[in-house]
Amino acid sequence: MPSTIRRIPLDSATHHHAHDFHQIVITLCGSSEFEIEGLGGRVNAFSGCIVPANHEHYYSGQGHNRQLILDLPEDAPALTGEHRELVALFDAPRFFALDNPLRHYLAFMESELAQGFDTSYASFQQDRLAATLLGSLKARLGNPPTVCQRRIDLTQIDRFIHRHLADALRVADLAKLACLSEAHFSERFRGQTGLSPWQYVKRQRLHAARQLILQSRLPLTDIAIQTGFANQSALSHAFRHSYGVSPRMLRQATSEPLSKASPTRAKNPLAAQKSFH
Repeated sequence: MPSTIRRIPLDSATHHHAHDFHQIVITLCGSSEFEIEGLGGRVNAFSGCIVPANHEHYYSGQGHNRQLILDLPEDAPALTGEHRELVALFDAPRFFALDNPLRHYLAFMESELAQGFDTSYASFQQDRLAATLLGSLKARLGNPPTVCQRRIDLTQIDRFIHRHLADALRVADLAKLACLSEAHFSERFRGQTGLSPWQYVKRQRLHAARQLILQSRLPLTDIAIQTGFANQSALSHAFRHSYGVSPRMLRQATSEPLSKASPTRAKNPLAAQKSFH
């Protein structure tokens, strides 16, 4: 199935979905907001994000904006055959900025797309354009050779995450703490924790949200904002997927006053959970 390249504005309202193909989104002008499985933030002009297949993501446009969107099925020519190594770009969500050479190539892509091609040729041309862009991104973001270095200070990482739970955290923010490039940090972080950085941040956000649900009476909308989720719906989706219960159900299960609770209420397995596994 061939790749497709689109140029569209994003609506200012927040939408969310997941799809069974990979996606590259690059902001051409204006800005946008993206959250991919709990990680994300503002994407300004000449920046973009990598959205792996089947990853729930929330997005919206900011004012006048235009986006270049590459839809890339796993069996697309741009990701198979001689280009099959490029699929490694989609191992995890990632945000990136275009350097000058890539900005020039982006202008070339727009010029080519504006030419228009007959139906039989257009899909092949779009895959050629996509493969060149993906190859260039992989050269810049791909994993460097593994070297023996000191371990990442997870205590420092945890403190930073907790201080900025409500902010638009990026992998680059965490990589700076370890004085590493984003790609090198991601590789070493996964090797040390078994999780990608975005999975780790999401886990911390969910744990913080759970503590607030159990220990406060804050509205779920406020809890979502304080722990870095786009809205209550995003929190509920991630929470249910990780804990098997919605935030509202957890609160209801633990809201009965102790004086009125039955002897078995304190042993409720939902209330007994103290950490995210």
